[in-house]
Parts: sequence; C-alpha cells; structure tokens
Amino acid sequence: MLPGVFFIVMVGIMKVNITKTKQASRLVIYGWHACKAAIHNPNRKIYRILLVNEQDAKPLLDGLAAPAAVEIVERRFLQQLLGPDAVHQGIACELAPLPALSLSVLEGCAQENQIVVCLDQVTDPHNVGAILRSCAAFGAKALILTERHAPMETAALLKAASGAFEAVPLIRIVNLAQALKELQSLGFWTCGFAEDASQSLNAINLKGKMAFVLGSEGDGLRRLTRENLDFLVRLPTQANFTTLNVSIATAVSLYEAFRQHTT
Repeated sequence: MLPGVFFIVMVGIMKVNITKTKQASRLVIYGWHACKAAIHNPNRKIYRILLVNEQDAKPLLDGLAAPAAVEIVERRFLQQLLGPDAVHQGIACELAPLPALSLSVLEGCAQENQIVVCLDQVTDPHNVGAILRSCAAFGAKALILTERHAPMETAALLKAASGAFEAVPLIRIVNLAQALKELQSLGFWTCGFAEDASQSLNAINLKGKMAFVLGSEGDGLRRLTRENLDFLVRLPTQANFTTLNVSIATAVSLYEAFRQHTT
C-alpha cells in the first residue's frame, strides 16, 4: 500500500455508492490531467477518487501531502457513471467546485506585463477549455466570463482544459461592459478583436497591462462591449480567409503578447 493512500477495492459494479450528484456543491470530473490537477490543487475539496487500475495511484498521488481515499472500480462502472462517450482514461473524481472569484484578485499585482482574457458570450465548453490551456501556457493572469451565456464548471470543460482550470483564475462577472470599466480603473488597456478593425495585432505594443476581449464565433463582440473598449485589433491573416476559431484566435493573440513580453 502506498504511503498516505488507502484503497477501497470494489469488485462489483453496484457496490460503489456514488451517483451523478444533483447538488450544486459537488461534481464528477474525469480524465487524467483534469483529475490530477484538481487533486493537487490545495483549493479543491476532493470527496473521492475512482481508478480502474490500482497501479495508477502512485503517479497520480505522488507528492500529495494529505491522505487520499482511492476506490478501485470496474471500467464499466465509470462508463455507466459518466456516459459511454466520456473519454475517462480510467479515472474520475468527485469534488467541490472552486470558490467564486472577483476582479479584486487582479489588484496589487506588481508585475509589469499582465494579460487577462475576457470572453463575450463564448458558450462552447470545449472552446473555453482550450482557451484556458492557452492562458496557462502563455501566462495569462485570469480568464473572465459572464455569468450568463458562458459554460459552467463541468466535467466537459475541465476535461477540455486538461488541468489548466486549476492553474488559471476563472472570474465570472455579471456585466461585461462594467467589468471592462473596472479593468480600465485597474490600469488595463482593453483590446477587442474584430475582423473589421483597422489595426493589426502585431503592430500594437502589448507590453504593460492588457485585457484581450474576444466574442463568439457567430456574432463576435456585442455593440455595448465594443463601445467600452479602448481599441480594436484584427489578427493578420490572408485576405481571402479571415475567420479563425475563437480558441485558436486567443492562442495566437496570447503568443504574440508572450513573445513581446519575453524579447
């Protein structure tokens, strides 16, 4: 038995007392990277860890300070619990959602160059998960979403984020236009992305504090959002093909900011 770990070995599919919870205080997530990042996040409350293979416990829990209860279950149990389309990789966790955050978490950071990303009604959890990965990779300080017309913290979102959900503060706000004003008061330049913008991103000095604002693929930025931005930019693309997936556009934008910050 591994130090700091105790196992509950279950041999029958009906012997594990866990179901998809209806309580907002708990959710079940799956996938190796999403689960490992959540388990090692000190801000997470983990209720139970389900594994198909006992040998996966050591690499999963290595370095974990507190003891963790691991339940060994049959693969078909996870498929029944999560649904046949879930790519669970032999692992699931039942845990509590992360505490809600506000824009105040951005106050007091003395770092010279800071980037945050704001999404204007981007609803696809796979896109938001991919955007979180780019935020983690290129050092964004936060991802800001509206409370409505944005995906909630779900297994699909955390799986798509591949661990980045635990690394990047996710801030939900009621009104994006008001949040942009608050970001401006905190010293951020608010930069929106639109195909009809006259300025190209690579021609802009992105050093300092910047808030990148991207809209949904169908409608783009809303009128009120655009009215509260400091300026608009477009990504340089070939003239006959200007449309990019929002998660790709975010990744390209964050890379350009990262390049400028590190050269």
